[in-house]
Amino acid sequence: MKMPALFSFAPVTPFEPVRDSSVPDGEQWIHQIKWDGVRMLSYFDGKECRLFNRKGNERTQNYPELVDVRSYSAAGSFIMDGEIIALGADGKPSFHEVMRRDAIRKKEKVASAQKAVQITYMIFDILYYEGEWTTGLPLIARDSLLSEAIRPSDKVQKIVSFKEGQPLFDLMRQQGMEGIISKNLQSTYACSGKDRRWIKVKNYGDLVVVIGGFTLNGGTVNAILAGIYDTNGQLHYIGHVGTGTLARTEWGELTKRLRPTIQANCPFVNNHPDMKGATWVKPLFTARIMYSEWRWREGRTLRHPSIQAFVDIPPHECVFQAEKEDADGDRH
Repeated sequence: MKMPALFSFAPVTPFEPVRDSSVPDGEQWIHQIKWDGVRMLSYFDGKECRLFNRKGNERTQNYPELVDVRSYSAAGSFIMDGEIIALGADGKPSFHEVMRRDAIRKKEKVASAQKAVQITYMIFDILYYEGEWTTGLPLIARDSLLSEAIRPSDKVQKIVSFKEGQPLFDLMRQQGMEGIISKNLQSTYACSGKDRRWIKVKNYGDLVVVIGGFTLNGGTVNAILAGIYDTNGQLHYIGHVGTGTLARTEWGELTKRLRPTIQANCPFVNNHPDMKGATWVKPLFTARIMYSEWRWREGRTLRHPSIQAFVDIPPHECVFQAEKEDADGDRH
């Protein structure tokens, strides 16, 4: 199917995997590292390259190094799907680091951030290539086209696939990384879809939460009280989070943002001993946190939660959907 002028339609919503606790087995499956970054689709019409995240928000100005298409592809046109990552001090992908780039909204700050945080675009699929949609092709054929379309560079890489899934997941768990994505080689790509053609198996949980309160240490916020909405619009307290990857300056910036939103009433519908001494705020801001365990149905809070970064996801989108699919943070 021929496509009209590349930007004459709204950006597509990328295909999403479903979560499972076990790695699928069989020759029809390939397995890839689940990189902890920002999902990004790149659109190139032969003249101009633009970047849009999973929500359809443009991020072209945030990653100027990816606009130079000829540095990594000779294709005449494409739509590629991938993850932008940045490494932390430990050499592992850090969501906190990549958000230092993705959260920028003022163009004048991009150049300094680009020097401070090096990124890599890890591409794993191609939806459109050389004037034709490829979404109806099986993954094995799309993967071959992707290899043809990409010329790897220090900024752009094609994600490596592995035939054995369980050993890869065991390695990711050993290294403390997020997990893996398993994909059926015969599967097509459904824009806006989400089903078992792709399966994610995660080493830990991550979640986008609403900030409903905070505690102070020396006049600066040192922890947030996290919550998530149920389907009836009620905000439930799920944890007191004070550890993570934030620098002292970031806690100071958060303090400045939260102080104007202080209110007398608790925004949560439930009570918990860990709420003692909290200052309540209007539920206007969100953060991505990582945790080891969360048993929603038993009313428990998160175990070992840590803040990864503050995000611009609207609070009303932080809704618990179902027991088997933890309302995880793959929404950035």
